[in-house]
Amino acid sequence: MRVLADSLVALVAIAHLWFMALESFLWRTPIGLKALGMTPEQAEVTAVLAANQGLYNGFLAAGLFWSLWPQAPAPLALKVFFLGCVIVAGVVGGLTAKWTIFLIQALPALIALALTWFSRAA
Repeated sequence: MRVLADSLVALVAIAHLWFMALESFLWRTPIGLKALGMTPEQAEVTAVLAANQGLYNGFLAAGLFWSLWPQAPAPLALKVFFLGCVIVAGVVGGLTAKWTIFLIQALPALIALALTWFSRAA
């Protein structure tokens, strides 16, 4: 079960690398506009905020990858903390921006957290 839990943690981290790239580098491009359903005008007005948001997603990805590092100090605590941050961000985003954010961001992290918690003794 631990391999499955760590695999899901890695997938959540990879997703956050994608979010970082989308928000920091692809926001105004056709890929970003299509992925987020925005007009070029909307993207232009929100680009600075998106870049900042992308940076935070990069931090979340870094923390999750760090938690998977074999020599990481307190890897369980790191996983719980960073997955918890992702869950909170996904719930807030789902409530305030678009409900699908919960499905894309919070739900995978919630499943990863549950698997991580249940596999800790295995």
